[in-house]
Amino acid sequence: MDMSLVAAALAQQANATQQQVATTVMKQNLDAQKEAVLTLLGGAQQTLSLANVGPGVGGNLNIAA
Repeated sequence: MDMSLVAAALAQQANATQQQVATTVMKQNLDAQKEAVLTLLGGAQQTLSLANVGPGVGGNLNIAA
């Protein structure tokens, strides 16, 4: 077998492995970004919620007095 064919086959295998690693890392990065966005959005929704406050909190404020 010609050594150039062996070298080409090994290079192709290395390239395929590198592509798989890059795809995995990219997916993990996108998942981490998604979790960060969901955390930020979830925190904003919790701070805007008035479900657990007492009566009268969040009502109209009379600033004329």
